[in-house]
Amino acid sequence: MRKLLAGAACLAASTSLAGPPSAIVLENARVRVWKVNTAPAVFGPLAAVFVVLDDDATRKAGDAYWSEVPPSAGPRDVGSFVIVEPKERSPTPAPDPSAAGTTPDKPVFTGMSFQPLFENERVRVIRARMDVGAQEGFHTHASDIVVIHLSGGTIEDTANGKTKVNHWKHGDVEFEGRGSSHSARNLGPAVDVVLVTLKP
Repeated sequence: MRKLLAGAACLAASTSLAGPPSAIVLENARVRVWKVNTAPAVFGPLAAVFVVLDDDATRKAGDAYWSEVPPSAGPRDVGSFVIVEPKERSPTPAPDPSAAGTTPDKPVFTGMSFQPLFENERVRVIRARMDVGAQEGFHTHASDIVVIHLSGGTIEDTANGKTKVNHWKHGDVEFEGRGSSHSARNLGPAVDVVLVTLKP
């Protein structure tokens, strides 16, 4: 019995100390996304975007930085993060006209604001806000986008002729694929997100 309890304790400890793979919330051919409550320094030289989920003494929710830029706090720093790791790009595919993006007759975005945070050769990172009643007209995504929800909220989404209502929570992550088309409308209070656009 003592060996069984000791084994269970070791398993629990190894699980709680496990690295990023145990916290994966999204993975596909283009990206791996983790949600963690640990110091970014423990990930080493990971080429990824770190998005801060909660305010602390040195950072604000929604702050974002590339992993090659060290965090301002020391190695004991702890907080809630979403880590967006772009996967290695495959050889450049032929241009896909359906993925070029669309410009409808009316404005695509009403009641929305965008604040660029940073950009490099792999990603473009933007803080976005959908005010009460904000709408995105029908549009097609020219790139793959990871959406990190800071506030949560209720958004009506229409794609492929079907409409559904999504109830997002603080820290939720969604993936909007290159070439996908949809429209959206905010049904509740203002929604704050960080958008990580993956460059082709």
